[in-house]
Amino acid sequence: MSGIRFALNKRIFRQLLSAAMLLMVGLVSGCMNPAVYDGPNYAQQTINPVVHGRTIGEGSVRVGLLLPLSKLEASQQQAPVAVAQNVSAYPQQTTGTQANEVANLFENAAKMALTDFQGADIQFLVKDTQGTQDGAEAAARAAISEGAELLIGPIYGPAVKGASRIARRAGVPVIGFSSDTNAASQGTYLLSFLPESDVTRIISFAHEQERVSYAAMLPNNSYGAVVEASFRQAVGSFGGRIVTIERYTPGDVDDIRAKASKIGKLASQVDALFIPEGGGVPPFVMQVLTENGASTGSIKILGSGLWNTPDLLKSPVMAGSWFPAPDDQNFKRFAERYQQAYGQVPPRNASLAYDAAILAAGLVRSAGADRFTPRVLTNQDGFLGIDGIFRFRQDGIIQRGLAVYAVSSKGAAKVVSPAPRTFSNHF
Repeated sequence: MSGIRFALNKRIFRQLLSAAMLLMVGLVSGCMNPAVYDGPNYAQQTINPVVHGRTIGEGSVRVGLLLPLSKLEASQQQAPVAVAQNVSAYPQQTTGTQANEVANLFENAAKMALTDFQGADIQFLVKDTQGTQDGAEAAARAAISEGAELLIGPIYGPAVKGASRIARRAGVPVIGFSSDTNAASQGTYLLSFLPESDVTRIISFAHEQERVSYAAMLPNNSYGAVVEASFRQAVGSFGGRIVTIERYTPGDVDDIRAKASKIGKLASQVDALFIPEGGGVPPFVMQVLTENGASTGSIKILGSGLWNTPDLLKSPVMAGSWFPAPDDQNFKRFAERYQQAYGQVPPRNASLAYDAAILAAGLVRSAGADRFTPRVLTNQDGFLGIDGIFRFRQDGIIQRGLAVYAVSSKGAAKVVSPAPRTFSNHF
């Protein structure tokens, strides 16, 4: 039976991959070896009820698309997934207008996905979460009552939790976009950029390059706490040792200088310094270390996906440093097409909605009645999207195959370790 199942998986993958490759730009964004298992069937509706509100697509399989469509006051909002490749696990404040822009972005990306995936037997039911937990509960309830077998979204952590509460009672899975890992659970999967993926990838690569003694400069906030936990686990799992961890107050130049000076005194004991925050923090830390006479020649500076910005890459002191990020080639092609269709360059997170929509359409085609069961959604072979391979763990956390980049002296980034094509050798 195992041989038959393997052959079936490969056949399904080739069919879906071929369909994706026929797209105008050749984007590969489909399902990767989606296994077909016996299990509970979420296709509960024998007669589809009446749909209220706008929809995308005309297929028979219904999927809720839960987005913050209303322009709420800033005091009522929870922040969306940030534009950067990676984000704090605990988002910042935003305005209602910004939330509405993100909703439009994600809805447009879903429309592109169905345009690309010709003949998809799927229909998205677009529902407004208002960016709140209560609004998400109402949106989830409405989508499920209209026959949704899967919910895509919401975007905000509290909204994901609200929608999940309703969906769990109905036995409907959720693919949310929050970067707050507290929103993940069995049946609620986070298709987002998580700090944990960055930390695991960069420490793994540093270990391969024989780095064994680590220091870290972390912001003293919720994001820093999430990163620290992952950092300690990753270093320990690869047999490294942590010399010191300094926590600084975000935005406090004097405090950052003081903490960087402390690390400088221990520089001779460190061969890798992890500074996950982006912006001006890593260059400033390097400046302080140099001013204090620390010997940084043997220390490799490690970062996160937050580094992938023009300003940081242009900083001369960062040349040679390493950071993880998805392979950008497919996203660049997607961004060009999005700009042609909607007249603006999409932010980096637009790929999330596109991949979620393609994933749902691909599973409808390849997995039949078992399309959204837990064993299919948590298939260990994973899936292939714009940002590379990804898979969901049983607890709802996403694992991504990331590349590692080195900052060049020319203000760019070059790949020093390609993103993996399978999960077999990297997890």
